[in-house]
Amino acid sequence: MDDERQTAPDVADPRVLEATRRLIALLRERLQAPLSVRLWEGSLEPLGPDPAPGLELHVTSPGVLPSLLRRPTLDRVIRHYAHGRIDFTGGTLLDIAAAFGDGSVGRRLRAVDRWQLARRLWPLLFAPAVSPDATRGFGGDVAGAERKSGDDRRFIGFHYDVGNAFYALFLDPEMQYSCAYYPSFDADLATAQQAKLEMICRKLRLRPGDRLLDIGCGWGGLLCHAARHHGAIGHGVTLSTVQHGFATAKIDDLGLGDRVTVALQDFREVEGSYDKIASIGMYEHIGIANIEAYFRKMRSLLADGGLFLNHAISRGAKRHRRRFGARPEQRALQRYIFPGGELDDIGHTLREMEKVGFEVHDVEGWRWHYARTTRLWCERLTARRAEAEQLVGPETYRIWVAYLAGCAIAFERGSARIFQTVAAKSAKGPPAVPPTRADLYR
Repeated sequence: MDDERQTAPDVADPRVLEATRRLIALLRERLQAPLSVRLWEGSLEPLGPDPAPGLELHVTSPGVLPSLLRRPTLDRVIRHYAHGRIDFTGGTLLDIAAAFGDGSVGRRLRAVDRWQLARRLWPLLFAPAVSPDATRGFGGDVAGAERKSGDDRRFIGFHYDVGNAFYALFLDPEMQYSCAYYPSFDADLATAQQAKLEMICRKLRLRPGDRLLDIGCGWGGLLCHAARHHGAIGHGVTLSTVQHGFATAKIDDLGLGDRVTVALQDFREVEGSYDKIASIGMYEHIGIANIEAYFRKMRSLLADGGLFLNHAISRGAKRHRRRFGARPEQRALQRYIFPGGELDDIGHTLREMEKVGFEVHDVEGWRWHYARTTRLWCERLTARRAEAEQLVGPETYRIWVAYLAGCAIAFERGSARIFQTVAAKSAKGPPAVPPTRADLYR
């Protein structure tokens, strides 16, 4: 039963097609989903009484369901989707997810009569299955549990080696690959990303001449904004060669070479003293075991009276701490998108900051801001599918669309969170922030 064909038969056994239709009919009663399933031979089976016109989930090979029934793992679903054996039309993956409701699919499926379900699944369980095949994924220790010197460069390289042109398809003109900040939730992405850059600079109380360090500076957007609009002297570090090249060219184009520099360097190698430090979307890459050393390094680089802003995705606190890679969707994220990544909870983050001597001043949750940001990214990338597939191929495109949709859903449902934390080097001396935060919202 474990044997699978590398290529599914062109024409399935009629009993497989009939069993699939009976299975969908049974599910239709419980799911009541406003979409249809397009089967491999062209027929259309609704999953609810009033399917949205054109919104279709495609099963393009008769061997897909037998494959998933024998080994029902998220990794298999991703690989079949990456190869186009599962696909969709008429909307985005977010529309497909919305069609299934509020996440209660599992509860509704558990209400299906098990005997009827078994009768419909039986012919599929023993039908010829198609192998999910391999697809683009990180080879090695995806969790980074045993990370060694140089692993971070490999982790970052894997994520960004899809190229600047690919990211430009869905990011804003400033190439901001982190949570935007929406003055109102009807603001467009470019406006919200500019608002994010300005809010970071305000929270850091940047003044002309301040030495700003941007850890994991990406494509240089924050550094350039801080220099142009706040008179900062900026330095950034990144482990991505494609980002480094882009940021260097941008700095030259804007004539900021005398005020802004970027190095292809690990944060552990940075030396000097800085008045303000920003870490935007980098914390998730360092690994839980390295948090204390990371914060100690940040504090050692911060001048007396300086401010540090840590902007990081987080998860909810658990009764017992577990590594990030415990759940199937998290392991998939590590394998196909973010090798070496782990999410902390905000309580532990604050505790680790205080352990090394930081005084925490502000913590602000931006969950709904990131929900909208990732939703817009997913929609923008989906709209430019042809260009994306030409740049990176259909498999990588599909994986990224699934990743962005999954992130949007996670932030909307609260399983992922994001916080900006502002801290001073210590509690000694006068406070590094004003008595109120009115200046942030002027």
